[in-house]
Amino acid sequence: MQTPHRPHPFSPRWQQPPLGRLAAAAAAALLLGTPPARAQQADPTQAFVRRASEATGLEFWGYARAGFYDGHRQRGRLRGNYTLGGDLQKYRLGNEGDNFVEFGIGKRIEVGAGREWGVFYMPKNYNGSSGTAQLYTSLRGLFGNGATVWAGQRYHRIQDVHIVDHWVMEDGDHHGVGIDDLPLGSRLGTMNIALYTADAIDDHAPNPNRARRLNLQWRNIPANAGGTLTLTGALVSGRFARGSDGGSLGLLHHQKNFLVAGLDNSFFLQASNGHASISGKFHGLDGGDGAQPGARQRRVLDVINFQFQRWGGQAMAGYQTLEAAGEPAVKDFSLGGRVAYALAPYTKLLAEIGITQRKVRGERARRLDKGTIAVAFAPATTFWARPELRFYATHARWNRAAADAHAEGFGLDGRRRGSTVGAQVEAWW
Repeated sequence: MQTPHRPHPFSPRWQQPPLGRLAAAAAAALLLGTPPARAQQADPTQAFVRRASEATGLEFWGYARAGFYDGHRQRGRLRGNYTLGGDLQKYRLGNEGDNFVEFGIGKRIEVGAGREWGVFYMPKNYNGSSGTAQLYTSLRGLFGNGATVWAGQRYHRIQDVHIVDHWVMEDGDHHGVGIDDLPLGSRLGTMNIALYTADAIDDHAPNPNRARRLNLQWRNIPANAGGTLTLTGALVSGRFARGSDGGSLGLLHHQKNFLVAGLDNSFFLQASNGHASISGKFHGLDGGDGAQPGARQRRVLDVINFQFQRWGGQAMAGYQTLEAAGEPAVKDFSLGGRVAYALAPYTKLLAEIGITQRKVRGERARRLDKGTIAVAFAPATTFWARPELRFYATHARWNRAAADAHAEGFGLDGRRRGSTVGAQVEAWW
């Protein structure tokens, strides 16, 4: 998950003016957006992990969320999880209701001559189903330039869109070997190179495609003042019954302090074909569901993150197309955002709105709009402060075409709207 760290706006301690000035000060703070004076509270999760690392010599990292929801029921079943199905179409605040944790643990050992050997393991559990996300070993400093050679099962996640919980640029999740952080010069950034098979620790099914994938990630290329470029590419080969081998290309420009201080912008252009996914992984490998088609995919996406005193948030606009071999073309549109307002120490108000549309060739356009309000409690009141406990209410509306397409889910019996309430806790470290 994204975990950017931003300066907290609160000053060192509560100020306690005479009662005669307290109401006026509070009113001015609310009108001007000035946060109440309050010491920045360290993330207790991060602090605990840091102490554990210092005590044990191990590295710890991970992500977790858990909660429940209730409300929209039909035929005795909950009907939440409002999404039309696109990569960028599930606005997640008050719209998940699942339980997930992945917990990484690693150890690095100095082996002499500036070299460092490491071993890393990350188990995961989703709604009671356990597995292995990563298990690999690495050797840093082998070439004397800071690059790291690795082998095993791992992933490289460049950037996600947090409000829709989707990694836009990534690779991995399979057995592979590669080299990371290969320096290309002070003005040319670094390169990651990896070669993967389609095998994975938790996947015991045969691999009829004998698929292979080469991933390149050219990262941190200086582009302009406060701006960097990332370029990605992938080549997929194998024995496919439907569709071609495939490849993908991606461009990301990240700009800090875009137009004003405190506003960051990320712009993506991505394309893929065949059995390469638009994010950089495999697409449509054959398996228990039989032969799968390749696809031609395109995506343009813009994401902003901001923190202005009391106000923080993330917003996005995205358009994506998918043309699978022998199937109708699909065009997805998504526009939405989440804002957080620092109401009081440890307390935030959250609001999220998502407008989504899916157009399948030859069918009526599907439309789903979703909104959520929530009160959240966290050690600090910036947008990214975690852990965060939320209590939320969600309402969604969709048209008849969406109801027909999701007749076994939220559109059961032709229903056109639904509401849910619930609670969720989220943390990363």
